[in-house]
Amino acid sequence: MSLPSLAIIVPCYNEQEVLPETVKQLLAQLTRLQDKNKVSDQSLIYFIDDGSDDHTWQLLCDYTQEHPGRIAAIKLSRNKGHQNALLAGLMSCKEDITISIDADLQDGPENIEAMVDAYHEGSDVVYGVRTRRETDTPFKRFSAETYYYLMRKMGVDLIFNHADFRLMSRRAVEALREYRESQLFLRGIVRELGFNEATVEYERLTREAGTSKYPLRKMLSFAWSGITSFSTAPLRAITLMGMAASGLSLVFLFWVLYIRLFTDNAMPGWTSTLLPLVFIGSVQLVSLGIIGEYLGKLYQEIKRRPHYHISEVRHQAPEINPR
Repeated sequence: MSLPSLAIIVPCYNEQEVLPETVKQLLAQLTRLQDKNKVSDQSLIYFIDDGSDDHTWQLLCDYTQEHPGRIAAIKLSRNKGHQNALLAGLMSCKEDITISIDADLQDGPENIEAMVDAYHEGSDVVYGVRTRRETDTPFKRFSAETYYYLMRKMGVDLIFNHADFRLMSRRAVEALREYRESQLFLRGIVRELGFNEATVEYERLTREAGTSKYPLRKMLSFAWSGITSFSTAPLRAITLMGMAASGLSLVFLFWVLYIRLFTDNAMPGWTSTLLPLVFIGSVQLVSLGIIGEYLGKLYQEIKRRPHYHISEVRHQAPEINPR
């Protein structure tokens, strides 16, 4: 039985500080797997430059020349976001196994071997699951765990504390190719595939260099995208808010009638008029905002624009020494 080929996919955006260490560790891990006869010599590391505006692409071009046949570099025409860059790598590679990992090395390249072992044991999808978040700030740790909790409560099927460090077999990647939605949320889509799954637990490490490319604004945007892509719970919440508002309005109506008919305290006042208007107006605005989010997604899906455009590919074939 021939050994499977492995593609390690690394999305990059302004990662010039961390790239030297990333290349060093990933090449060492790939060599270790080949020496142990777990993957073939046709394995590759794919770096996807997501429209970086530093020296990331120049460094990647140099690495393809320094390590022919081991590193491939793909440059997107502009910054399209982490999920689209990851998809570009998955759709471009032809290897038997794909493993996606972030360039910051916080997921630990040494955990790749355990994923490959799980593949050899029959798993088509292997999730990297963080057991501890000691390297995260208290706020980031709290917000991340709250996010996973809320997603589950809203009916979104996610692996708790799993980001985008995962292994996928060739048939899993080909199944993923059939998903055409514009709003990508791969953590949820991969769970929809339904193939044999396994998990590999690890402790999240500190960033080797550079800064996080997911500030609070992007994290909140990504979280909201995942919720609206995989759950209609916000729409159901609108119905519940409407019912609650109707119930409170009915109670208020009975209270006003009681004051008017059975007491002498009926006095015209702005409070009894303003409070219901503010309450109902707020519910309506929130409802319209949520409905607008879903209509916006429908608008984007109908246009069917491509997820990315590849402007350049660098891959130097290894030299073959004649016998």
